[in-house]
Amino acid sequence: MVSSGGRASLRRRPPRVGDGDAGFSFIEMVLVLLVLGILFAIAAPRYQAQVVKAKEAVLSHNLAVIRERLDQYRADREEYPSGLGDLVVGGYLREIPADPMTDSILWEEVRDGYDPLFPDAPAGVSDVRSRSEEVGSDGRPYREW
Repeated sequence: MVSSGGRASLRRRPPRVGDGDAGFSFIEMVLVLLVLGILFAIAAPRYQAQVVKAKEAVLSHNLAVIRERLDQYRADREEYPSGLGDLVVGGYLREIPADPMTDSILWEEVRDGYDPLFPDAPAGVSDVRSRSEEVGSDGRPYREW
């Protein structure tokens, strides 16, 4: 209050930006970063495990589709195709599915019909396998799926 004698006001002025009370302290910032780090450490492995499971599901599906089309080709033509490209040319597949473990359309082709008496005769592709060297979550190498 201001008296008529010209004394200064006893009211406090509001805090201004730039005063020491504004913002976070160093300890508060460290604690926030620590909590975020702990949450990330918990979430990252779970995320990676889900990515692997998704890739394994795609691998299993792609192998099943290719194997089914190989069998259809053989049932229609009484021989296996000479390569996976024949499945696309023959209309059994629109395109060769990719191996999610190697990010490639190159599969290990298992040949059937090889005759040692006629080594130059073409042997058809009866099965495919992944070229990945990794081991799946079930303990089997992806090459054996």
